[in-house]
Amino acid sequence: MDRNIQKIGLVNLAALLLLGGALALISRNANSLSGQVGVAFLGLGLFAAIVSYFQMRLLTRERLEKMEFDEMSKGPANAALFTKDAETFPARHSREQFDKYFVPAFTVALCLGQGAAGFSLWQWLKTAPTLQLDQTMLAMALSSMFSLLFFLLGKYSAGIARLENQRLLQPAASYLLLGSVVSLVAALCEATTWFGFPKVDGIVAHVFAAVLLLVSLETLISLILEIYRPRVKGREARVLYDSRLIGLLGQPGGLITTAAQALDYQFGFKVSETWFYQFLEKALSWIILLQLGVLLLSTTVVIIQPQEQGLLERFGKPVGANGVLEPGLYFKWPWPIDQVYAFSTREVHTIYVGYTPTKESSQERTILWTRPHYTNEFDLLVANRDQSSSRKTNDKAVAVNLLSVNIPILYRVKDVRQWMYKHAEAPDLLENIANREVVSYLISVDVDKLMTVGRAQASEEMQAHIQKRIDQYELGVEILLVSLESVHPPLKVAKEYEDVIGARQDKETNILGALAYKAEKVPLALAAATNLLRNSEMEAFMKVSVAAAEAGQFTNQMAAWKASPEVYQQRTYLETLSRAIVNTRKYVLVSSNSQDNIWLNLEDKVRDDLGDLSIKAK
Repeated sequence: MDRNIQKIGLVNLAALLLLGGALALISRNANSLSGQVGVAFLGLGLFAAIVSYFQMRLLTRERLEKMEFDEMSKGPANAALFTKDAETFPARHSREQFDKYFVPAFTVALCLGQGAAGFSLWQWLKTAPTLQLDQTMLAMALSSMFSLLFFLLGKYSAGIARLENQRLLQPAASYLLLGSVVSLVAALCEATTWFGFPKVDGIVAHVFAAVLLLVSLETLISLILEIYRPRVKGREARVLYDSRLIGLLGQPGGLITTAAQALDYQFGFKVSETWFYQFLEKALSWIILLQLGVLLLSTTVVIIQPQEQGLLERFGKPVGANGVLEPGLYFKWPWPIDQVYAFSTREVHTIYVGYTPTKESSQERTILWTRPHYTNEFDLLVANRDQSSSRKTNDKAVAVNLLSVNIPILYRVKDVRQWMYKHAEAPDLLENIANREVVSYLISVDVDKLMTVGRAQASEEMQAHIQKRIDQYELGVEILLVSLESVHPPLKVAKEYEDVIGARQDKETNILGALAYKAEKVPLALAAATNLLRNSEMEAFMKVSVAAAEAGQFTNQMAAWKASPEVYQQRTYLETLSRAIVNTRKYVLVSSNSQDNIWLNLEDKVRDDLGDLSIKAK
């Protein structure tokens, strides 16, 4: 019987190697992601089958050794010749050393391999190619055949392991049954791809990678529990590298049995003999069917929220002429007959052009050119119509500039049927249209105008361009606002740009100051020149007039002198004296015996007693 068990173990090993290799080749040729990830289980199972086969050989040697010892030790004369030490039983000693050192070390390596394989496969699935349709039918047929072969071999080995208590056959049997499940699932994924659902293959592949990580965690927990497991004398230890999760996946019907065996092994508690276990074993199928029924009934009720609209499909086609469900409660056929897709058509959505917003950036109120305020800001080309720099140098001026623009675009879905059925990836298409139209518009406007007085006009024109293109593609979207939230130079040159703008402002300030100085000084200079000219003309006129008057006076004086020389001289003398003393104080001295009348101007009072009659009388 031992040789038959070894043969079964060798057949299991060969089946895992040949069928697993063939499944890997077919999955690789068809780019079946689920098949390629599932082969990783079979590869790890191959190593477990090799170790279990080697362990079977050690146990067989130990049994043969014990049989030989029993035969040779029969009789009283021969009993004293044999002792039960390591030298007498080398096969048992080899098996004990193998179980004590190699099996735990292999289990640790298996745990690390499972974790590394699960993580690397998860990363690989991000860039892995999709399933090829031209190879789908062949891959589906071969995967189904491999599933049948894996099932037959695994079921036979699992039966032998259970009936004859051959625990070392169980690891390979579990992996063979899991290979059957993997091959069947891969065939189903290939069938779904053939019927137009290619994403199912990638989803199942991710599930397989996640299960591989869970198996790694289970192996680690088993290693820890093995350290603290109570040792019962005479009781065989569980195969350390035999995964209960792998056995459960290969034989889903043995869920409760597996749990009971685990409890029996860890705590010595006979769960399989309790009434609760027997009740679950009998009623489990009905409980599962009841849960599935409740789950299907729950899919017959759908609630469309107030801000949403729904699309009702029956077997993948819209129901009725419209098929649009307004907010409310609806009843439908269970999944997968009827399906409802809900969309937020009464909410305003936002796409961002030129940057990627963050939660922290949305709370920032002050935007500085020289400081980053978003996670990613993209530099866009903008036209530059200022060619003045080319006049001073021989270099040809650049016709474009780089500019960082932050443009949130607000939109809402106005036609849910167009949004759902016209295009496969409507949100991505909308974002691509918005980016293309913004880039196309910016290359046609002047950078200085865009950053100053042309922002409102640019916003309106970009909104019109984007809406026109969306209507051409029949996306069913209405653009509500295109906001130029921030328009500034790239961060690397923002400081230099500010210096240039500052220099331009200083230049304009100096020019306006010079114009103001000119406006002030030129009229004043003209007024001063006019005043000086008029004063000169007046002085010249006065000089000429005085000279003419003096000349005329001289003629008259000659006539007066000729008429009476003495009178003329006396009169001239008195006039000259009168002019000479016009501003001089005069004192009149009179004699006491005269009767002259003297008029005095008493406004200028020289002395208090002058003109005081009372004093004069004294």
